[in-house]
Amino acid sequence: MAPRAAPRQTLGHPMLTRTHHHRAMLTRRELIGRGGAAGLLAAMPCAATARPQDRVPAGLLARARAAAERLRPDLRDLDVIAIADFAQPSRADRFHLLRTADGMVTSYQVAHGRGSDPLHTGYLGFFSNTFGSEASSAGAYVTGDVYYGRYGRSLRLKGMDPSNSNAELRAIVVHAAAYAEPAMVTRHGKLGRSEGCFALSQLSLQYVLQQLGPGRLLYCDRLPPTGWGSGA
Repeated sequence: MAPRAAPRQTLGHPMLTRTHHHRAMLTRRELIGRGGAAGLLAAMPCAATARPQDRVPAGLLARARAAAERLRPDLRDLDVIAIADFAQPSRADRFHLLRTADGMVTSYQVAHGRGSDPLHTGYLGFFSNTFGSEASSAGAYVTGDVYYGRYGRSLRLKGMDPSNSNAELRAIVVHAAAYAEPAMVTRHGKLGRSEGCFALSQLSLQYVLQQLGPGRLLYCDRLPPTGWGSGA
C-alpha cells in the first residue's frame, strides 16, 4: 500500500484533522524578550494567558516546567516537551507536544493503561509503578532511542521519579496500536487500553517521533480541578 500523504504543515507542525490534534500558541508578548532554554520554558502558557485554544492546564504546565529545570542535566534538548494530561478522557486530545521556540502546541489522542482503568470507563482512575499492574505511571520521563518492537516503531522511556522508576523494566514506551486509532472513539466513545504504555494512532506516532527525539522530556500527570496533582 502506498504511504499516506502527510497533511499540510504550518510553522513546521502538521495540520491533522480535528480528531487527531488541536494546536495553540502563546501570545507574542509572552515570547518577547525571552532567550535561551530557561527563558523559553518560562514562556510556557500560564493561567494569566489561558485562552480557549490553550490545550494544557496551567498547573500541569508548571509541573512540566519544573521537571524540565530539575532534569536539565539529563536532557539533550528543550526544543520540544511532551505533556500527557490524564485528567482528560481517552477520547480527548491529551498528549501534547509543546514547541518551546514559538509556543506551538500540537495535541493527540493517547491510551492509558488498563490497570489504571479496570472497568474501561475511558478515564484514568489511578497511577501505579508496580510490576504487573498494567497501569500508567505519573511523573517525568526522558525519551530514549527509537526501536522496532512488538508494535513497530517505538520510543524508549526512562522514568525519572519514584512514581515511574520502574518504567524501563516494565517496558513502558511510546508506540502505536490499533486500539488507539480514532475509529475506536467513533465506535465506542473511547480508546482501548495499553499495558501502561503511551499508545497512539499510527499516524499520530509518526508525527510525534518526528518532533520528539531522544533526550527530551515527557511529563505525565493528572491534576483534579483543585489544582493538586497526583504525580511524583
